[in-house]
Amino acid sequence: MKKFILFSFSMLLLLSSCVSKKEFTALEEKHKNTQDLLNTATVKLNKCLADEAAASARLEGLKEQLADLRKTNQDLIDTKGNLTTLTQKGAENLEKSLESMKEKDLKINRLQDALNKKDSVTLALVSSLKKAVGIDDPDIEINVEKGVVFISIADKLLFKTASYNVTTRAKEVLAKVAKVINSKPDFEAMVEGHTDSRSYKSGVLLDNWDLSVKRSTSIIRVLQDLGVNPAQLVAAGRSHYVPLVDNDTAENRAKNRRTRIVVMPKIDQFYEMIEEEMKNLSASTD
Repeated sequence: MKKFILFSFSMLLLLSSCVSKKEFTALEEKHKNTQDLLNTATVKLNKCLADEAAASARLEGLKEQLADLRKTNQDLIDTKGNLTTLTQKGAENLEKSLESMKEKDLKINRLQDALNKKDSVTLALVSSLKKAVGIDDPDIEINVEKGVVFISIADKLLFKTASYNVTTRAKEVLAKVAKVINSKPDFEAMVEGHTDSRSYKSGVLLDNWDLSVKRSTSIIRVLQDLGVNPAQLVAAGRSHYVPLVDNDTAENRAKNRRTRIVVMPKIDQFYEMIEEEMKNLSASTD
């Protein structure tokens, strides 16, 4: 996202020569506000990640306590039959210890069930998405990480060599992607164009930056024509600076030429989801 903001600022500088000083000043202010929002979101994300790590450590501690309590309980059970002078107070303390152990055991089981459910939901989501866009095609890769859907489509499925015109076959694939985006109306879909490292220049396009962004906007226009709400779409170009593999062979360059569609919650919703999950986790371990 930071790179996206930097790119936006670069485009802002480029466009500044074509707009009035008033408009340029407004754009600069808008960029500053966007940067401030990103900085705030980054701080919140780091805090959430730290809280998550602390919660995980706390869970491990509870598991160790549970193991100790279970061992203590078993020792008490083994020796209880031989105790002939157990006082009433001692019996009450034993009962309280057993009850406390049961409560902690129940909380840990709930946490484990939640984690298992999350894994199952993620797996089901990936399977559903892969089936929707045609997982049998090795040139389409889908992953879900922390609630974000990543759909990576090979260049050869979308464009002809050194072109940003979308092919007919690509429109068939993008129709399925449009269904995924439309199924999540509260999410945003960022379309990232990626190129290989070979230099490029054609017409008004000066380099791989221009080509990657132009391919992104070409995909976005097709998605919009397919009924996707344009307010959900974000155009982004990464040039050749985020390769999957080294650009040292034709095969590797083909892997790096791709379009990645990131379906994710809007920034404010994303952090609200994280904070809510952390609150639930904290409450369940108290």
